[in-house]
Amino acid sequence: MSLNPSAQKVEDTLIALDYNYKVIEFKESTRTAEEAAARVGCEVGQIVKSLVFMGKKTEKAILILTSGANRVDIKRIHAHAEEKIGRATPDYVRAYTGFAIGGIPPLGHLHPIETYIDEDLLRFDEIWAAAGTPNSVFKMNSKDLPKMTGGEIICVK
Repeated sequence: MSLNPSAQKVEDTLIALDYNYKVIEFKESTRTAEEAAARVGCEVGQIVKSLVFMGKKTEKAILILTSGANRVDIKRIHAHAEEKIGRATPDYVRAYTGFAIGGIPPLGHLHPIETYIDEDLLRFDEIWAAAGTPNSVFKMNSKDLPKMTGGEIICVK
């Protein structure tokens, strides 16, 4: 059975970067961290939430990859991004990443994106990330996340 085109794009990107991770599609939603954890049978903390913010001055896109168990403290991100940030609109997110909210993967975006990774994700050997749709994910080794995204590891909570 073939993957949804957005999920296939993520799997193709993984292959192009020499990662042997497979995208899994479910009939049920994996849109929230809780839903994804229930589908794959892991802790909520092992789910990578992909949150897109926008610089208030520069309008640059900023991707926060955080543990599903955590809430992001925006003030912590200000210091790293060197400007105040706010949540990006759904239209901005799709235009910048090529994906809709609820399925944003950590890689394969339309444009390069400044990325920050929650240090709590690295407590786990295996983590699960969205794969381009609200019902697709892929399992990966947490140590690969910084390499595949070029993201900076920080405390986000």
